[in-house]
Amino acid sequence: MDIVHERAAGIDISKRDAKVAVRVPGKRAGTFATSVTTWGATVGQILELIDFLAAQHVTTVVMEATSDYWKPFYFLMEHSLPVMLVNARQARNIPGRKTDVSDAAWLAQLAAHGLLRASFVPPEPVRELRDLTRARAIAVRDRTRQVQRLEKFLESTGIKLSSVASELMGASSRAMLDALVAGERDPVVLAGMAKGVLRKKTPELEAALHGRFTEHHAFLVSEYLTQIDTATGMIDRLTARIEDAISPFRAARDALTTIPGISVTVADVIIAETGGDMTVFETPGRLASWAGVCPGQNESAGRVKSSHTRPGDKYLKAALGVAALSVSRSKGTYLAARYRRIAARRGPIKAVVAIEHTILIAVWHMLTTGETYLDPGADYYTRLDPQRAKNKAIRQLQNLGYEVVITPAAA
Repeated sequence: MDIVHERAAGIDISKRDAKVAVRVPGKRAGTFATSVTTWGATVGQILELIDFLAAQHVTTVVMEATSDYWKPFYFLMEHSLPVMLVNARQARNIPGRKTDVSDAAWLAQLAAHGLLRASFVPPEPVRELRDLTRARAIAVRDRTRQVQRLEKFLESTGIKLSSVASELMGASSRAMLDALVAGERDPVVLAGMAKGVLRKKTPELEAALHGRFTEHHAFLVSEYLTQIDTATGMIDRLTARIEDAISPFRAARDALTTIPGISVTVADVIIAETGGDMTVFETPGRLASWAGVCPGQNESAGRVKSSHTRPGDKYLKAALGVAALSVSRSKGTYLAARYRRIAARRGPIKAVVAIEHTILIAVWHMLTTGETYLDPGADYYTRLDPQRAKNKAIRQLQNLGYEVVITPAAA
């Protein structure tokens, strides 16, 4: 096998240290020698490691993406060494011979032969934006959990507010909960705090707010509300920070929000996770594969064993899932028509993944060409094959027991 890099280094990283294997030409022609050393994971020791590797004149440095432990090594090396981050799945060692030392040597050997493909690591401004959007997603998830815990706890008080109000943290519901915590127990007074359309449900509210709410319940509800307010404040601060960090990508975000189902929040996540630069992904199919929204390939002896979607960027997949579910409930759009078409044949789950894939393909083309989204329309499939649409409509009427006679409309 051809040697691509005569001097290569492989790094197996753990929380406290890293095993570094350096593969260099041996004393005899055509031979190579590998030496493995151990280095600490602190910044000072990593800087010493950088000087060591530079002195060895290595032309490639490979490390596995192990948890988050690779970050201090990669971020310090990326500006001074030809470093490459690789997926651990692609660099798996031989079973039964796996140690930290052998892993490092195996990485160095694979790197020397050029058998590894670099993982996508965005530039620092995008990494900062990604940190912010991921922190916001986690804060939103934590806030949702606290709201769910509060709703479950209210069941023990007999207060059935969530069965009448659609949003437990809406303005009306929050005013009632604050009043309960403050000591108000009269269901009529509490129901009178309803605002807007909820005022039409005053009798139902009075019945739902009649419970056995004690000081013990007031204390715990107050604690839950405090945690929810804390999470809400964090979300607001992160959103403000994201607005500043998104400035270089504002035009791209505005373009992405023209796609049905993509909100500003979803567009922020798409830009943060992909970097907004589609030159990294040669084709839209490569982007879909990287994101994990296309069928996997597992075939042997002509038999397809599995076509489940591959693991991908979970934050990007979650955002695309929100967009797909949103557009699936819309009317008059191509994506909604496509969802219903696929869901009728293959079920809603596969239809959602298909819409995620369609959205991401559109994102790739838009960020590559700079164009805005042009919706083909809800009647796209009818216009694509009018005869098929007509035959389907006739069959449906015949199945209902109608005799169908087609008369062309006058021009």
